[in-house]
Amino acid sequence: MQAAQTVDAASLKQWLHDGDEIALLDVREHGEYGEAHLFYGVPLPFSRLETGLGRLVPRRSCRIVMYDDGVSGVAARAADRAVSYGYERVFTLAGGAAAWRHAGFELFAGVHVPSKTFGELVEHAEAVPSIAAADLRKLLAEGGDVVVVDSRPVDEYRKMNIPGSLCCPNGELAYRIGQIVTDPATTVVVNCAGRTRSIIGAATLRRFGVRNPVLALENGTMGWRLAGFDLEHGSSRLYPDAPAAERLDRLKHKAGEIASRHGVSRIEAATVAKWLTDRTARTTYLLDIRTEEEFRADGLPGAVWAPGGQLLQATDQWLGVRNARVVLTDDNEVRAILVASWLTQLGWETHVLAGGVEAGRGRISVPPGMIGGGLLRFPPVSAAELGRRGAQTRFFDVRSSMEYRTGHIKGAFWATRARLEKALEQVEGREVVVIAGDDMVGRAFAADLERAGCRIAGIHLGSPERWREAGLVMEATPQSPPDAECIDYLFFVHDRHDDNLEAARQYIAWETGLADRIDRQERAAFRIPENRHAEAS
Repeated sequence: MQAAQTVDAASLKQWLHDGDEIALLDVREHGEYGEAHLFYGVPLPFSRLETGLGRLVPRRSCRIVMYDDGVSGVAARAADRAVSYGYERVFTLAGGAAAWRHAGFELFAGVHVPSKTFGELVEHAEAVPSIAAADLRKLLAEGGDVVVVDSRPVDEYRKMNIPGSLCCPNGELAYRIGQIVTDPATTVVVNCAGRTRSIIGAATLRRFGVRNPVLALENGTMGWRLAGFDLEHGSSRLYPDAPAAERLDRLKHKAGEIASRHGVSRIEAATVAKWLTDRTARTTYLLDIRTEEEFRADGLPGAVWAPGGQLLQATDQWLGVRNARVVLTDDNEVRAILVASWLTQLGWETHVLAGGVEAGRGRISVPPGMIGGGLLRFPPVSAAELGRRGAQTRFFDVRSSMEYRTGHIKGAFWATRARLEKALEQVEGREVVVIAGDDMVGRAFAADLERAGCRIAGIHLGSPERWREAGLVMEATPQSPPDAECIDYLFFVHDRHDDNLEAARQYIAWETGLADRIDRQERAAFRIPENRHAEAS
């Protein structure tokens, strides 16, 4: 088994732009990643390595570079684990993110940076018009002919939304807009929490030839709150059913025009099947971009659900290998073509499965990508047994730090695989029970403890609801672990959703400044024609 090698910052910069496949994985925990990471860094926390590596990097011979802060040693540990799982070309960045910065290259805060940078570039290149929160509120108060469409997923919409808005995620927006708005004189305002999905949603409607006036809400729900206006919570105004058959031909015709205009290719099922089974040369992703209900009902075996709007907003959640090949599928190609037209401009080689899901049924099956099968299976521990164990057992809770703060079994310590040494300090010769919300995360943590010489009594997969039912004593510790130790939580991003207006201002400033911080090579990787205006007809 070949050990992981190192690569210096200058060489890595060349690799990122040499056209060959490369997976650049930031293996720090989410909060650390979000403070300062490489532009193309894909977040894969070491604590969740086994749950994400096979999905993000399905081809074992792909070139992989892992990095951390240059001090913690997490990247070396993650690289060793990847090699043990059969990955053949694994490197670590010598000196980590600190060395990247020292070499004169930029580090970025936040999440989904390439996708959000893309949104800012699209706003300029497509001349996407916007409306300020105060102007929209005035229009609504005066009973203007306007419909506000929230382009986020349903769960985000229900947390908070513009009063009176309707939820229709970006991947469904153009597909269903004809049932939402029937009068071409009606103004359509698209919003999200911040900027990216508002911009891409409005640009998508214009690209699709919607005749209505279409505007993006400037700075989304954050802009609305910064203007002093209240939001709704718990709303349930959701997108309508799929368009009727009589509308489908027109939608397909428009999609075909977009495919021609943006060079979206349609690939037959036999070719896609060959790509998926031959992993020697190229990585191929098969993504179903429909609603979750549709995907669960008849998705192709092994395909990954990646709702179209979120795929564009957070591409690094699904695509871990730069210069890989992406195949999108839906039921009739309309939504897949629209998403593909944007993904292509994001810099991805993107194709649409000709004939959709039905054409691939019985012909396409994605080989399993999960790794970690070699991890030991430790004995399961029931909630009742937890209650019977006493001081001779140390409980480690490896759920997220925020879940732990909200409620945990009294006496359990919060722990993360990325800081194993802190957990080892607490063992003190006791047997260990690992409390987890995810089996693979729990097993990986337990295996590392066992390799360090600890005795593992078992793993408990549970939740606060089950613990209460079992009569276990629980406690909430809102300040423990302290903020500095919550390395899995990015306060910079999440505080803006807790009505922290200063955090919202900082976030907007960060997002609008992204396009000015990328270098020439990063800018060239996007395929956005300059000064190109919208394509409304």
